[in-house]
Formats: sequence, C-alpha cells, structure tokens
Amino acid sequence: MSELTYDSLVDDGSYLTERARLENKVILDELERKKKARNLAVPTDDNRVKARLREIGEPITLFGERAADRRDRLIYVLSQINAARGDDAIQVDEESEESEEEEEEEFYSPGSLELLEARRRIAEYSLPRAQKRIAQQRLDSRLDLGRIIDIRKRVFTEVKKFSNLGSQIGDERPISQVRFSPNHKILATGSWSGSLKLWNVPACTEIRVLRGHVDKVGGVAWYPQATLTQAPNTINLVSGGGEGDLHLWSLDSDSPLSTLRGHEGRVCRVAFHPSGKYVASASFDTTWRLWDVMTSKELLLQEGHSKEVYAVEFQNDGALLASGGLDAIGRVWDIRTGRSAMVLDGHMGALYTISFSPNGYQIATGSGDDTIRIWDMRSLKSLYTIAAHPSNVSDVRFFYANDDFFKPPPPSDVVMNGQVDEQVNDQSNGTPDTQHTTAMEEWRYRSGLFFASSGYDGFVRLWSADDWQLLRSLPTDSGKVMSVDIASDGNLIASGTFNRNFQLFAPEDIS
Repeated sequence: MSELTYDSLVDDGSYLTERARLENKVILDELERKKKARNLAVPTDDNRVKARLREIGEPITLFGERAADRRDRLIYVLSQINAARGDDAIQVDEESEESEEEEEEEFYSPGSLELLEARRRIAEYSLPRAQKRIAQQRLDSRLDLGRIIDIRKRVFTEVKKFSNLGSQIGDERPISQVRFSPNHKILATGSWSGSLKLWNVPACTEIRVLRGHVDKVGGVAWYPQATLTQAPNTINLVSGGGEGDLHLWSLDSDSPLSTLRGHEGRVCRVAFHPSGKYVASASFDTTWRLWDVMTSKELLLQEGHSKEVYAVEFQNDGALLASGGLDAIGRVWDIRTGRSAMVLDGHMGALYTISFSPNGYQIATGSGDDTIRIWDMRSLKSLYTIAAHPSNVSDVRFFYANDDFFKPPPPSDVVMNGQVDEQVNDQSNGTPDTQHTTAMEEWRYRSGLFFASSGYDGFVRLWSADDWQLLRSLPTDSGKVMSVDIASDGNLIASGTFNRNFQLFAPEDIS
C-alpha cells in the first residue's frame, strides 16, 4: 500500500486549485464575451446581416431561422472572432462598425402626401392640448401642500380598499386583453378564440359578441369618445388579431365596419390616437404602423426594433407614441416629425406593455424581467425600477380621470367615490360654484396618482405613482393575469386571465 505523504497532499491541492481557477476563468471569459457582444453594432436590415455573414464565411441562413435569429447568430459569431483576436481588435471592430452604421443606416424614407397631411393635423391637434396640460400643471403646483397631502391620503385610502367584486367566464380560451369604455359602463374583452365580447359592468351581463378574426385577438382599444348613444355605424372599437388584420367595430353590428390589412405577422396591441382619427398597431413583423381611420389606409410603416414589436401606446397630448419590443428596447417617437425622441434601454427581458402617465412626461414599461421601469422624458433616463411581480409583467395602466364623463357633485355636499368630503365643504364656504371648482381640481389631481399592473404570478397590484410604493395586491383565481384596466371613474378595476375569465375589483364600501 502506498504511503500518503504531505507532498502528495500539496500536489493534489494545487491541482484542484488550478483546475478551479481555470474553470472560473472560462466562465468569466464567457461573461465578458457576452457583455462585449451586447455592445457590438450590427446591422438591423436582414439583407445586410446576410451580406455580413457571407463576408465572414458563415451560412447566410439556417433551416427555420428567422431574421431576428439570424442577427443574434451574427452577433455571436462576431463576438467569438473578436474574442480570439483580443481586446484591441474588439475596440477597432466596434469603432469601424459604428462608423459604418452612421454612414449607411442613417436615412429618410420618402413619405406620402397623406402622411404629411396627417403629421400636420396631429401637430395642430397636440400643441394646444400640450399647452393646456402644462397650464394645468402650473396651477396644480400652486396647490397648498396640506391640501395635496389630504388628497393623496384620501385617494390611497380608497385604493387600499379594493377587493374582489366577482368573476365571470368570458370565453372558451384565455382573455388576452380587457378595456373599459371611456364612460366606464362597458367592458370589452378580447380572447385567443378570435372573438371580442362587450359586457355591462358591474352586472357582467353580455351585450354583444364581435366575430371577425380567425386567430387570437391580441389588442383592443376604444374610440376616445365611444358611447352607446352614438349614431349607427359609428366606429367605437378597434381590435388586432393573430392573422395580421385590424378590425374597426361599431356597437350596433356583429361584423366589422372596416378591415385594415398590411401587417405580415401577428398584431399584438392596438391604440387609438386621442383625436380618434388614427390607429397604431404593433406586430410580430418587427414594425408598428399608423392607419387613417376614415380611409382605412396605412399611413406609416415604422421600423426600429430588431425583434417583434409587442406594445404600442399614444401620449395623451397626441404628439408622441411609444413602442416596445421583444428586443427589450422601447422607443418614443415624435409622430409629428417621424423622429425617435427617446430610447428606453435598460430592461433585461422583452417589453410586453407601455403606458404613458397623464402628466405627459413619464412612461411605465413592463417586462419579462419581472420589473416595471419608470422613465422620465425630460431627463431622458429611467427614474425608478419596481420589482413588480415574480413572473412576467403583462400589463400596466395608469388611472386617467376622464373629465368628459365627470359629473359635478350635488350643491349641498361634495361626493368623491361615494363618500362625503366634509373638508371640501368647509373650504368652499357652502357655495355651489366653489364646491364644483374645488371638486374638479381634486378630480384632475387624482389623474395619474396610481396605476395597476398584472403579472404571470396571478396577481393584480396597485402602486402609487409618486413614490412607486405598493398599495394593494389583489389575488385572482388564475396563475396568469394577461391584462388589467382601470375605469375612468376610478371605481372599478378589471383583469383578464389565462383561465378564460375576467374579474372585477371595487372598493369595499362600493361593492
């Protein structure tokens, strides 16, 4: 039997230490390669990606490979080549690639006269609204601090009272999106079965089934002033389907008024411009598009994402549009000029939802990295990151207090969400005009004070929009919540779930 000596122990320990060091070095080198790969500037155009692969001796395409996969393969191959050459080579390659991008990819596509006219009209529409919003924000900034604190406490106390009001089976397949009508009396639900349904709320009685899509419905949006009292054959809704079509709907017909065709992939989300004259759509064909509602024509095909575009949303002024993609990047576009106003780069997973705050300059994005990021367009950076859900964040919606459907309180008392506000009565000295003015001021100040998020953890969560703290977690009867929305009167919240139902939540004193 061989004798175990001290020298052999030292040798064995040195060997194990060296092996661990080498393994650790391999891991660190791979992490460094991936980090540098993310900084590589590579073309976004598929033809240029193929040309670059041909230059370095790689197959220009593999069986079943999509354009986004091909670009990822180019990044991987280039990072491997640069790692073999050394750090100096990486820096030279990045600089040359960046200069090539600046020389070749900065271009302007010719637009149609219809697009030019649309941009002019959007500018004429948005500029007065922005002026009015800023003037109102200046008035709000002069409110007494004590009054602001009282409003904030009152709103958050009401938000914390939300509880489950009821649940309703909505369709044969998962409910992909829920949206309240502007007058908060109707809930529209879109389903993977390809159908839309309209429901009376809070009674949850079915009004109508809208069938037109042959694939799953991904996006639903209401016309900004949609009500049941509109004239027949008036556009009230838009929806987007997995077959790539958009349908415009009225509330008195089971068939669409018009169909917008042009996308080459699934339509994930749709949005109405605040003027009601235009619709935006996000698609798996890596583009978002702008459509004229009256003519049903495509005005703009906008590229800019390297992977599928999943989310799209208009700013309330009407001047800006935000898009988010599965490339983990969000972009803010000035649709009056066509320029990119801001890049939302910071998420580590795909962007599934984007929502503009009513204040006009903040944006919330929800991602597959389980977080919500708050962005400020004034400073062009992320303000705050919320660890929102332990699984994908599927939807984010700010509370918008709709002035068009706000009813003034009775002259004798100011009622806010079913409660008599005695403090406002004291401040107003009992005069009805002052009561109404005070109530309107507080109603406007409520807009954007909180927002809701939904996640694949089965919860709807309510957050304050000034310090980004959790106010309330609302469990659902599903493992995945696909969508969430807040009614314009602030008294109802709806969620659409993977197990085919939708749920309503309301404050306990109302329910």
